[in-house]
Amino acid sequence: MAEIVTIRGDLELLARTEHLFSSVREEFICAARDLSTWSRPGARHAARDRLGSGGTQQIRKLYSPAVLADERSREHMSELVAGGARVRIAATALPHETIIIDRRFAILAGLNAPEGREYTMTTAFGLVGGIYALFEAAWETATDLTAFLHGDQPQLDAESRTVLRALGSGATDETAARELGMSLRTYRRRVAELLNALGADSRFQAGMRAGELGLNG
Repeated sequence: MAEIVTIRGDLELLARTEHLFSSVREEFICAARDLSTWSRPGARHAARDRLGSGGTQQIRKLYSPAVLADERSREHMSELVAGGARVRIAATALPHETIIIDRRFAILAGLNAPEGREYTMTTAFGLVGGIYALFEAAWETATDLTAFLHGDQPQLDAESRTVLRALGSGATDETAARELGMSLRTYRRRVAELLNALGADSRFQAGMRAGELGLNG
């Protein structure tokens, strides 16, 4: 493979990297915002199966807090740990998904597009080393999954999340209350409760705090 190759779409990526996922020997690293790295159904499972057959010595996965926004994702994270992977939650959102194999091969995911997501694959020694160093810096400041789940992350019920989204929309209290089917007094009470749960002094601060914790989804 050339030192730097650009391809488009999950299916082409899987076809071009089949031998790489199944030949990992020392370490497989993945940094991602959430579990939607692979947009096509089944692609993530195919990559996982190929990786699982390769006898990998160490698997490390780093995710944004958004990955814990729903129960299904939290269960998947726990399954990863039970399977021997080391999982940490980053302090802030991760902008792009990255995969590093044995410190010799890296895949960088671009933005989603109608014709398919663009991926850049590289074996360039200096570039892979730089990407690995950036991952290590993020890994060192991240929190172990178990510690994160047992920390003071607020648990918001469905109605609280609905109020949170209303706050983020910029709608007036009157409009938000009407759209949510609440009285204005009830809506403002729920907003006050939400600020308290997030440890925020203002609505703006609440939005920032929710974003840090991946609770905006």
